[in-house]
Parts: sequence; C-alpha cells; structure tokens
Amino acid sequence: MSLPFFAYILRCSDGSYYVGHTDELEKRIAQHHHGEIPGYTSSRRPVELVWSDTFPDRDSAFAAERQLKGWSRTKKEALIGGDWELVRNLASRTRVLRDADGSSPSSAPPPPQDERGFSRTIHPEEGLSEGKGPSARTRATQAPVIVLVRPQLGENIGKAARAMLNFGLTELRLVAPRDGWPNPSAGPAASGADIVLERAAIHDTLADAVADCAHVYATTVRKRGVTKPVVTPEEAARAIHREPGRSALVFGPERSGLETDDVALARSIVTVPINPAFGSLNLAQAVILCAYEWSKTEGLEQPTEEELLPPAPQDELEGLIGHFEALLEPRNYFFPESRAAASRRTLRGVLTKPGWNHLEVRTLRGVLSTLERKPGDKP
Repeated sequence: MSLPFFAYILRCSDGSYYVGHTDELEKRIAQHHHGEIPGYTSSRRPVELVWSDTFPDRDSAFAAERQLKGWSRTKKEALIGGDWELVRNLASRTRVLRDADGSSPSSAPPPPQDERGFSRTIHPEEGLSEGKGPSARTRATQAPVIVLVRPQLGENIGKAARAMLNFGLTELRLVAPRDGWPNPSAGPAASGADIVLERAAIHDTLADAVADCAHVYATTVRKRGVTKPVVTPEEAARAIHREPGRSALVFGPERSGLETDDVALARSIVTVPINPAFGSLNLAQAVILCAYEWSKTEGLEQPTEEELLPPAPQDELEGLIGHFEALLEPRNYFFPESRAAASRRTLRGVLTKPGWNHLEVRTLRGVLSTLERKPGDKP
C-alpha cells in the first residue's frame, strides 16, 4: 500500500500563508520550523500548520498546492475554518470575474511563496474534497493573538505568557517593550511557557502588530473618549469563535493602560465587570480572564472526576445508628425520658443526612468499637 501525499498550509509569523506539498508531513513541517528550507518561510518563522489534506499520489497533491496558491487570503481562511459554503461562494465569484474580463488562469503570475516551478494550471475552485470532514485534515482554530503594548517589566511578560499557555494560546506579539527583547526576567516568570516566549513577535507599532487581524479588541477600564461597542471577555470570546478572520486581544502598559490612539485602532472595547472603588488588574490577570473565556469551548482537559460510591444500604446505616445508641444509652445521653424520642430522632437525622457509603459506615463502626474498649485492651 503506497503512502499518502499531503498538501498543507502554514501560517507564518507575519500572518501570511504558505502552501506546499510533501510525502512526509511531520518532517517537512519540522524543516520549515527550523528554517532548513530556504525561501519564503525561513525568514517568517515561527510557522504554524493550520490545514492539511491527504492525496493518493504526488501529482494530485501538487495540483492541490497550485490550486491553493491561486486562492485569496479570505478563501484560504474559509478552508482553514472548514467553511465550505464560503469557499463555494468565493469560487463562483472567481468564475464570474474570469468570464467578465476574458482572462484565464494561465495569465496570472505565480504567487511569491512557491517552492518550485510549474507548468500546469488549475482552476482555484476545483479539486478539493469536502466530504472527509474536519477529522481527515489538520486544522487550527483561529485562536486570538495576544498583543502587549509597551509592556514595562519582563516578569509581567513572562506571567502573561504563562496565563496564555494555561488556556491554549501561544501567539504573543510585543509592541515596543520598554526594556527590549528578549528579556532575561521573562523566562523564570513564565514557569515553563517557553514556547510562547520563543515565538513572540516584536513590532514597532500596534498598527503593525494587528495588521493581519480583522477583529481587534482593546482591553481597558476606561473608554478614553472613544465611542466603540463595549463587551465583556465572555462576549468577546463568543464573537472570536463565531467570526471568520484573525482576532487580537490588546493589553496596555502596566502603569497606565492603553492610550486613546491605541483604543482607536480597535473595533470593540473589552471591560471586566469590577469593583468601581478598586478597578486595578495586573497584566497577567487581565490576560488570564480573556484567555479563560476563549478556552471554555475548546475542550481543554478537565481534572478526572471521581465516581462517588452510593449511600450504604439501609440495614448498614441502621446498624451504625444502633451502635451509637448502644454506646450512649448507659451514659444517660437520652435522659430525661420525656426527651428520649426527640433525641433519638435528632441523632438519626444527623447520621442519615451525609449519605455515608458502605466504607464510611464501616470506618465509623470501627471508631465506635475502639471507643468501647477500655484503655490498654488489645483489639
């Protein structure tokens, strides 16, 4: 049985997409990641595999690669997100434009990120199968980008990276960090979230950092004189999952937060309902609130829930109650006689309410048996 071939899409550090094909997907992705393939991706690392599909032979995979390279960014992102209706709509639009201007696919120049020359042409709306479903291809959820604007302390950058990785976010962008980058104080504070720090991208301006993002959310407790929709982290997370295109959550400097010009770049403002008398969150706290809300639909691993044992059979519970009464009776616990019935009912209620399982009932019986013995007596 012959091994399959793959067509794949990588998302580069600058937000652009690279398309290729191979017969050893894991090896090829590792080569891209380490810069071992000269050309487009070597200067745009780190890269992330966001889509792949299998094909029966190299020609089919190569044809799919060429097909995808002719697609627009919007159409690639529709494929990555599994939105086949949008892919079809965009394909229909391509045919209409081609028929209207009389052009042909062969007249278009090859995209710059091509690894090799080619001689055949493929219509961009043909050839890929949608019947395999998401499980048949590797695809990444459009996780939001975390952008820290002019962060002051390396420790806070590290703590923010730790908060991100806790909830499955790995793409960190830093805008003009005060103490430069890399910062030796960030690593220890990240507590093992090294992958986030290693992949962190540096930008001179916020506009550069969010250039590839269709949806930008500015986190601030003050509107800064800018009229924009105000949403909670939970509402922002729902929108990020719902809307196509990349999203960015933007956080300001520790001391003063985002400036008015920073907020002006955003589409919405994210504000946490907070004590009006003390509305101060540190950077990592703000990041973790937003990251957690986004993660709630991502199926992250939950602690294993222990299966609780059922309550003990009634006869075992009756034995425990009788054991208590037998110990308390000679010590006049149920005195005076006029209150004896009420005291027994109260004792029964106390011992019945917890719903002890059979192991717990046996443990309590063992305790009572020990108390019955005189000091020094062996069991």
